[in-house]
Amino acid sequence: MAAMPTLLIVHHTPSPSMQAMLEAVLAGARDEAIEGVEVVVRPALAATAVDVLAADGYLLGTPANIGYMSGALKHFFDCVYYPILEATVGRPYALYVHGNSDTTGAIRGVDTITTGLRWKRLREPLSIVGEVDARAREACWELGATAAANLMKS
Repeated sequence: MAAMPTLLIVHHTPSPSMQAMLEAVLAGARDEAIEGVEVVVRPALAATAVDVLAADGYLLGTPANIGYMSGALKHFFDCVYYPILEATVGRPYALYVHGNSDTTGAIRGVDTITTGLRWKRLREPLSIVGEVDARAREACWELGATAAANLMKS
């Protein structure tokens, strides 16, 4: 019997806004209509190359800090990059980012690293600037559901 596909959610969640986004992403990824996909959640500072290698797809979450991804997500990539480089080529990923004024640099930074890893972007990054309102939470739910459903076996 084949192993169940796994979605690894790697996040840095230091604020109420990021917490609201993470909760909505998880609700979408764990929706009862999505069957046969395991969802594994790791804070960016705790995620390891073993976690990445064991997963079939990735959902990354970061605040935009001083024009870049969080130091925690950058540290995650620094630690796992070479151990996973060849083994994860072509795997799908998605990204959500929160910023108080701009998320461009954070998205660009993640794009640069994931391009080097040769991961396949599942959809445009979800960028939320300012308040995480009902519309933003709905978009996060949809992102989580899309990332998980993408791994469902047909």
